[in-house]
Amino acid sequence: MKAFTAAAATLGLALLGGVTVSAAQAADTVRVRGTVESVDGAKLMVKTREGTSTAIKLNDAWKVTGVVKASLSDIKPGDFVGIASLPKSRGGDGALEVLVFPAAMKGTGEGSYPWDLKPNSTMTNATVTNAVKDVDGRNITVNYQGKEKTISVADDTTVVTFAPAATADLKPGMAVFVPSQKAEDGTLSTGNVIAGTNGIVPPM
Repeated sequence: MKAFTAAAATLGLALLGGVTVSAAQAADTVRVRGTVESVDGAKLMVKTREGTSTAIKLNDAWKVTGVVKASLSDIKPGDFVGIASLPKSRGGDGALEVLVFPAAMKGTGEGSYPWDLKPNSTMTNATVTNAVKDVDGRNITVNYQGKEKTISVADDTTVVTFAPAATADLKPGMAVFVPSQKAEDGTLSTGNVIAGTNGIVPPM
């Protein structure tokens, strides 16, 4: 488990690189979402959600981290979460997904910033200060960098957390989320692959 938490911490920095690297580096970050077509040595082929096949170079000592279901009702004050959300027509934000970080990753990429899960979406990585039951879910209040934000989370919102996985677990058809770096020649590379286990689709 110690090895996992260390790997997960590294993964978290890559996953949320947009707030932990320079603006120039962030501009070169490409988040690939889709399913595994093949893994051949140091090359991963992904069928993206847009329907194209994308090749990604796997860096030396690359890692796989699993994503498993978590429960909305288990989220409590003090937990560190990543919530992708969209503005609601009546005001405020509504969650698209919630990632509950392992304790060892608390503070990873803290902040609120644009995300590309959907147009106009935002990712907020913050500490839960309150989680109040609502009619059809919960209103979760979080704190980050001295700021506060309340996000409504419906009961059917996907909630996940990280879990141990091995490179051998990466199989064709598995849903993945791959934070990658784009080189000047357009090639993509990564040291971390986030894979859905038991049919879970990484919701990031």
